[in-house]
Amino acid sequence: MNARWPTLARTERPDSTVLSSRTTAISPSPSPTTLPIGVNVLANAALHALAVASAAGARFVRVNQWANAYVANEGLIEGAAPRATRYRRELGAQRVRIFADVHVKHGAHAIVQDRPIAELVRDVEFFNADVVIATGQRTGHAADLAYIETIKSATSLPVLVGSGATSENIREMLGIVDGAIVASALKVEGRWWNPVDPKRAKGFVLHARS
Repeated sequence: MNARWPTLARTERPDSTVLSSRTTAISPSPSPTTLPIGVNVLANAALHALAVASAAGARFVRVNQWANAYVANEGLIEGAAPRATRYRRELGAQRVRIFADVHVKHGAHAIVQDRPIAELVRDVEFFNADVVIATGQRTGHAADLAYIETIKSATSLPVLVGSGATSENIREMLGIVDGAIVASALKVEGRWWNPVDPKRAKGFVLHARS
């Protein structure tokens, strides 16, 4: 669900989990799909996301800060891995995979600036993430290709680009990474909060497959 208001550094309201679970389970689709569905609850609400995924049958969750910490727009965000891995086990939801951002967008990483990005990537892998995500500075901003290559070369896990993929750059990105999370480029006027533009979506897929 898209929101145009600031997200909270700690999502504490239980009703958000219940409502998100219902939305995930009943979201209408123009045609049935066997594609895996994932959940991301902001900001960094990994336990909430796991609860939603477990209840609704989703296959993965995206966690924006899995290891270490950073100062985000919402405030200080700490790595969720220690609590989330235990909670996932309590839920019996080990089938739910963890898609974890590294050096994530929308914040400052001065807390860990004395450590190379490659080491931050290794931390995420060490904490049992299943997929690594590389982003730019903000939603819709494309990361530098050299930066993406640094992340890719530091892990044996699949790597996705998590922001800034467009029809113009997707082929170049897919030459480095294993896939992309796409929203803004598929929406009306290229704005993430707008509805999907079928023409833009079709064009993106054609470029990605060319």
